[in-house]
Amino acid sequence: MRKLVAAMLLVLLVAGCSKEPTPQDRLTKYIALWNEQKFEQMYDYLSTDAKEKITKEEFTNRYHKIYKDLQITDLKIDFKKPKEDKQAEKEQAHYSFDAKMNSIAGPIQFSYEAKLQKEERADKKNWYVDWNTGFIFPKMQKGDTIGIETIAPKRGEIIDRNEIGLAVNGQVYEVGVVAGKVTDQVLEPLASLLKMSPEQIMKALGASWVKPELFVPLKRVSMQDEERIAQLIALEPVQTRKVEARIYPYEKAAAHLIGYVGPITADELAKLKDKGYTSGDMIGKRGLEQVYDEQLKGKPGVKITIKKKSSEAELLAEKPVEDGKTVKLTIDADVQAAIYDELGKEAGTGAAINPVTGETLALVSTPSFDPNQAMLGFSAAEWKALQDNKKQPLSTRFRMTYAPGSVMKPITAAVALSSGAITPDVAVPILGNKWQKDKSWGGYFVTRVHAGSEPVNLEKAFVFSDNIYFAQAALRTGKDAFRDGLKKFGFEEELAFPFPLEKSLIGTLDREIALADSGYGQGQIQMSIVHLLSTYTPFVNNGNMVKPILLAEEQQGQVLKEAVVSAEHAGVIAADLRKVVGDASGTAHAADIKGYPLAGKTGTAEIKQKQGETGTENGWFIGYNTESPRLMVAMMVENVQGRGGSQIPVKKVKKVFELVR
Repeated sequence: MRKLVAAMLLVLLVAGCSKEPTPQDRLTKYIALWNEQKFEQMYDYLSTDAKEKITKEEFTNRYHKIYKDLQITDLKIDFKKPKEDKQAEKEQAHYSFDAKMNSIAGPIQFSYEAKLQKEERADKKNWYVDWNTGFIFPKMQKGDTIGIETIAPKRGEIIDRNEIGLAVNGQVYEVGVVAGKVTDQVLEPLASLLKMSPEQIMKALGASWVKPELFVPLKRVSMQDEERIAQLIALEPVQTRKVEARIYPYEKAAAHLIGYVGPITADELAKLKDKGYTSGDMIGKRGLEQVYDEQLKGKPGVKITIKKKSSEAELLAEKPVEDGKTVKLTIDADVQAAIYDELGKEAGTGAAINPVTGETLALVSTPSFDPNQAMLGFSAAEWKALQDNKKQPLSTRFRMTYAPGSVMKPITAAVALSSGAITPDVAVPILGNKWQKDKSWGGYFVTRVHAGSEPVNLEKAFVFSDNIYFAQAALRTGKDAFRDGLKKFGFEEELAFPFPLEKSLIGTLDREIALADSGYGQGQIQMSIVHLLSTYTPFVNNGNMVKPILLAEEQQGQVLKEAVVSAEHAGVIAADLRKVVGDASGTAHAADIKGYPLAGKTGTAEIKQKQGETGTENGWFIGYNTESPRLMVAMMVENVQGRGGSQIPVKKVKKVFELVR
């Protein structure tokens, strides 16, 4: 019995070992390799006929190149084995399979029939795939190639609240020459007009693709530069053609706010390649062009086709182009231009908001630069001149923080009133033009300009901008309550604003002198002009601080900080700020406009290392209409010492209101 069982087991074992592979199993293994994109191993499964038509290197390289060029991902080849299959008994077998994948142009899927052939190799029979180009894509035949067409999206425009263009799509002249016709006599004047070196021109003409009589582009020139275009056209080999480009209609007036676009650099591409950027892209270089680049750039359309020699191309996949989205701002282009024009050649910054809605109406930094020229490309000399300019035209001053000087005093008053450190009608006896708490301050004194002999209440302290009163108010408040009060106004916080701003800082208050100086905007207090505007909104909103917004789609009138000061105290401060302008003795009386009641505050911030030395001064003024508070304007002008101090921005802001009220 045991011998019989052993014999039966031996028969079964021999039968099992001699069982030939089935075509289903072979195709299953081939497809498994395909899903893993192991193309070299796939080739070993090809039939003799298939191998005669394509080498292993050609097979592998073709798959690799096509899948790489088309950016194939999520590859899934699916083969379902039939339950009953008698094809294994024949010399050939046919099975259908399904293919799915994602590509640069979207999903691709197809079904195809695989033919397998039984062959004997090295005395062993097996099944091999009778491969052809249809396995790549069914409509692909021998000699066909893959075509990829990219359709560039239109960049979204940036517009103001009234849909006036701040960054728009327009045209410029592309200036070039006819290859082979540039003589030595033409080279020098051409280089001078294009602000290029002769070597740069010759390098362009020596590119590998250049052939005689071809147009060789050299530089793009604004269509507004009519005189230079005329001089260029007068040179015989020069030709021009109109090409699409980004245009900045408000030029220098909005340059720092809007920014400009330029060719993507290798470093930028390395950071952004995973977000769909390519080496040929134009990208936002600064300003809102950079902040909203992904939204503005859109997404290119892609069309993948199978190119055929004798017939029309077959569409394989297509992803429609998505143009960039328009970014609508709360900015008022007229207010923006008015503030820029008033600042003129000064180094400084100006900004405006609607203090009720929080809408930002202007953000200006001067001196400025021409974003149109930046987009077209500065010459080396032009770029060096901008960098070497002592007034720093490339600095975006409205995003930076500065010592606010006396424009800080309404905030100090709000904090001191809330803490009970001061009472509006209680006058403080202050004599002379300098004061120190006691002898422990050594030689340090707080000084004031208006040296009266009468006691000073809050109203007079505002009208005369009395440093001593506000220094004493800060000291009576105490460093902890003063710091807490400033934090309620958003100091030491990142302001949730689309354009990145430096956060306003309190600095150290550990010493009494530092606390006293901070009370009138010196010490280590630092504020951005946008935050400054926001801190004045409680005086027109019953004590609520409004969030500044920049996008038209944002909700208006958002309360950033609720009840930072009581409605009663906000009303007291607002009335005093009106007197700063309306009272004949007020420091901002020069801004008074008949029939248009302005309230506001002046400030002069001294920039120096220590008391006693002569430093520079920045002049400030912030103002708004008390009866119709739709516009609040702040301005800071650098280096006003010896030429009018804060009266410089006072007069400039007044002109802005006269122009755009």
